[in-house]
Amino acid sequence: MPNPSCPSPCNVLLLGNGGREHALAWRLRQSPRLGALWLANPGNAGLDALGRACPEPMDLKNAFQMKRWCDRNDIHLVVVGPEGPLAAGIVDALAAPHRQVFGPTREAARLEADKAFAKQVMRHAAIPTAEARVFTDPSAARRYVEARDEPFVVKATGLCAGKGVVVCDDLEEALGAIDRMMVRAEFGDAGRTVMIEERMSGPEVSVLAFVDGRTIWVMDPCQDHKRVGEGDTGPNTGGMGAYCPTPVIDDRTLTIVEREILVPTVDALRRDGVVYRGVLYAGIMLTPAGPKVLEFNCRFGDPECQPLMLRLRSDLVELLWATCTGALDEAEVRFDPRPACCVVMCSAGYPGAVEKGAPIEGLDKVGELAGEGEEIVVFHAGTARGPDGSIVTSGGRVLGVTAMAGTLEAARDLANRGCDRIAFPGAHFRRDIGAKAAPAAGRPNELPTESS
Repeated sequence: MPNPSCPSPCNVLLLGNGGREHALAWRLRQSPRLGALWLANPGNAGLDALGRACPEPMDLKNAFQMKRWCDRNDIHLVVVGPEGPLAAGIVDALAAPHRQVFGPTREAARLEADKAFAKQVMRHAAIPTAEARVFTDPSAARRYVEARDEPFVVKATGLCAGKGVVVCDDLEEALGAIDRMMVRAEFGDAGRTVMIEERMSGPEVSVLAFVDGRTIWVMDPCQDHKRVGEGDTGPNTGGMGAYCPTPVIDDRTLTIVEREILVPTVDALRRDGVVYRGVLYAGIMLTPAGPKVLEFNCRFGDPECQPLMLRLRSDLVELLWATCTGALDEAEVRFDPRPACCVVMCSAGYPGAVEKGAPIEGLDKVGELAGEGEEIVVFHAGTARGPDGSIVTSGGRVLGVTAMAGTLEAARDLANRGCDRIAFPGAHFRRDIGAKAAPAAGRPNELPTESS
């Protein structure tokens, strides 16, 4: 049966309302194929300017209502940004012969939603990863770490918005993490089962790929910065910035990641009757023994998506459609060779409790900073419209100032200068995003890989 061709105009429904979704909407808007762009989760001031808010709640608990609304509004493509709806089965609920949904099915999304399941897949497919044990009883977990004189990583097995991982320096920290997750239930049901891993060492890198069930197209690798403070200090966050491409991983090692991690993962799922389509994101640690998997995500990273979308030169509507329909081998996937850097501006107190409603000034003065051969875009995350129509803060991660230039150093400098133009009470950001990496002009795109 031939793959359905991408309609023109193509009406799109976008789920999610963070910085990642603003970046996706911004690039979707530039497609000549785009028809109506509907927003399932309005409320982000930057995102709202690019699409139309759905007039009724898009609640997966009422899947019939969502399908009926999509049918009535002739939605051809649903783009799912965050992991929650994927884990809940949004793809299974909305997919239809006349409609594509970008993202993996509920079963495939277990790679992210259930860390114990992901570890099992990796073991069966002989994919390099850390040794780990899974516990449902806090007493057993405590005994395990007390009996071993080695550093651990304690992970909640469920979805925790990127915050359910504690890298422990000593026994006291490991016991505290077990108590927070399993006894005090700080992450709810997501933390009632924990996975305790050996602690690996080495630089981390994010490798994202488009996957259409068989063909895998690896994007240029990114590097995320999780710690809130400069020099990688302070607590973990959802991400303080990212840049792309990163020279931390060379082409030879990237090929190893593709052949020994991404391809076997997709093949292992397919052998179990699970076809993976969407973005597959492998968090990789480059250990002395070679690249090993830290985690899998089943969607674009946030903030990795922002520099990727700034660099993307392909038609995003066509690219997502090709991924959904198994036609990725026929798609044109092009990225600008210039490096891009995203610096996240946060509210006072982040990653802890934050106050909302602070006025944001200077957004209109950022674009004028870009010189010849440079681009800068401010992607909104935690923003909203105040009672007077002004833009105010509405969350912890507020903005992602994303710049592209001839070198990584120039892109970072431009993004930092953009942050300096923007002001709101308590604003803070890291000036060292990508500072540990040597400047890189980019890496050539390679041909897509066909999984066996």
